Amino acid sequence: MRSAAPAVYAVIGGRRVSRAEVLAWEAARLPVAAAKIGLPVPPGDLARQREAFAEAKLALGPAEIRRRLRRDLRVGDAVARATTRLSGGRRATSVCELHVDGGSASEFVRWFTDTARADYVHSMTAAHPDHFLIRALDGDRQEVIETTGGSPLPTRFVVDYADLSSLTTPADPDADARAAGVALGGGGRPIGGVRHEFRDVPGGFRARLCVEFPRVTLPRILSAHRRHLAIEFANWTESAFRVR
Repeated sequence: MRSAAPAVYAVIGGRRVSRAEVLAWEAARLPVAAAKIGLPVPPGDLARQREAFAEAKLALGPAEIRRRLRRDLRVGDAVARATTRLSGGRRATSVCELHVDGGSASEFVRWFTDTARADYVHSMTAAHPDHFLIRALDGDRQEVIETTGGSPLPTRFVVDYADLSSLTTPADPDADARAAGVALGGGGRPIGGVRHEFRDVPGGFRARLCVEFPRVTLPRILSAHRRHLAIEFANWTESAFRVR
């Protein structure tokens, strides 16, 4: 890993988005997420708030998080079932690009997928205020409870990184590293997926971050989720290459 944090910026819809703008998006989401989970907004600057809020969510534990969000999760699951059924297997995508000055594609993906890291759960949770629970399950699967960008409700799903069978986004054969998998809703039915691909460039790497939603998902949710991707992956990139 390098001795200084990499420089990171996002590209959304062809527009370059500065790190400062992405951090402003994160700061705006924190009080919304805190209210949703019933926790106070921590004091301090954003970096201190990020760490303290993550610790507070982790202190609740998975069972309490599910209890606090149980009504919203029931509604969110019903919405996911309906949109998946109406979409008939068709998908819509939410895409964000990340440009990173430093590190490499393989280094980042190795860190991102290393579920044995002591800080794995903390780093996954801290990357976005709307991450209420992210933890590894057996068989290259990951349980997620989060509010996707633009949605009023949190949802629970499992990403199966060993299964690419229902993804509709074509793979980039020139990618140097990948993190992709099918998203499973209640009852284990496919409701979407992720196809995140990374390519080395001189001095760093580029990421194409893509989430597949059911085709009938509202356009505003697809658009807002691009900001969600920018927030979480910029924070994950900084964590991956932080001096230890």
